[in-house]
Amino acid sequence: MSERSGEHGGAGNVRVALVGLGWAGREIWLPRLEGHERYTVTAVVDPDPAARAAVAGRLGGAAPPASASVEELDPDALDLAVVAVPNHLHAPVAARLLARGVPVFLEKPVCLSVEEADRLAAAEREGGAVLLAGSAARHRADVRALLALAGELGPIRHVDLAWVRARGVPGAGGWFTRREHAGGGALVDLGWHLLDTVAPVLGSAVFEQVVGTVSADFIDNDALRARWRGDGAGGPDGAPGDVEDTARGFLVTDGGISVALRTSWASHVSRDVTTITLEGGEGTASLRCTFGFSTNREKASVLARTRHGVTVPIPVPAERVGVEYTRQLDELPALLADPAQRGAAIARARRMIGAIGRLYDSARSARRTPAAAGVGHGR
Repeated sequence: MSERSGEHGGAGNVRVALVGLGWAGREIWLPRLEGHERYTVTAVVDPDPAARAAVAGRLGGAAPPASASVEELDPDALDLAVVAVPNHLHAPVAARLLARGVPVFLEKPVCLSVEEADRLAAAEREGGAVLLAGSAARHRADVRALLALAGELGPIRHVDLAWVRARGVPGAGGWFTRREHAGGGALVDLGWHLLDTVAPVLGSAVFEQVVGTVSADFIDNDALRARWRGDGAGGPDGAPGDVEDTARGFLVTDGGISVALRTSWASHVSRDVTTITLEGGEGTASLRCTFGFSTNREKASVLARTRHGVTVPIPVPAERVGVEYTRQLDELPALLADPAQRGAAIARARRMIGAIGRLYDSARSARRTPAAAGVGHGR
């Protein structure tokens, strides 16, 4: 473990570099880091001069020093780097930081292939720093309440996961809808969140059977863009998207738990909805809500438990949109100080991208996928 990674379990201040000043960096992480008493943003990094200038203008005299590359950062002046770059840069940027001894908090997807996971593990060992992975949804109050019910349901037999948007195809300058930059479409973007949310229920289970399909009926329809993100239309230079906007899958673990999964950036529904159902031998628990920042969302989260034909509503507190990201920051200092975190995030990511890659493989083999959809994952 690096010396820095053991210093922040108490009340000390965490010196942070924010790497990536796109929508997630600017709108999710920068304001939360700036407003959190445990963190000081000491540097921001982005290769785009306009992005650096925009942040400087927004923060005025309080703006931290800005760099074009992580190689310009001083590892001795940092306790953590929060990485919020496009998907295809997640693992390469994180590996460069880890190898230099800088602990990293990385947004999903942690990697786009098993080989990238292996390179992250090597960089973590080389630099003696730890990689921590983002898992925002698990920090929602309604999700925590659902997971707390899991122990009362007897052995879990089936999990049903769905995140379906009405109009939510991301633009983000076009990279989100380009496979070479995003690694995939709705499955990588939304599916990672869903599968990671129920990871505490599945534990270290391995998926022995995987089948999936993908489609792209809405990807280039400008009327279905995620307007709440402030994205532009279309891909880079007007190029069309080449990833899926919808994915459906069915997975079975080595312990016999089945998982049904659906992710859609756009659809024919009227509102963006996330649903999670846990079916056990002693009962069922279901949650209906909306993950993320969409403004076209469910008015309130609805959690219920059903047993012997009787459904009982479970109250969950109302909370502001996005509070789950602040809660992640609340927990990071203790995680940085925990030696058991070394390698844990990468091991989970390896299992996750392996399952997602197999879903894409299944879709391709069934000839039900757009020609370029999917992620290269390796074995």
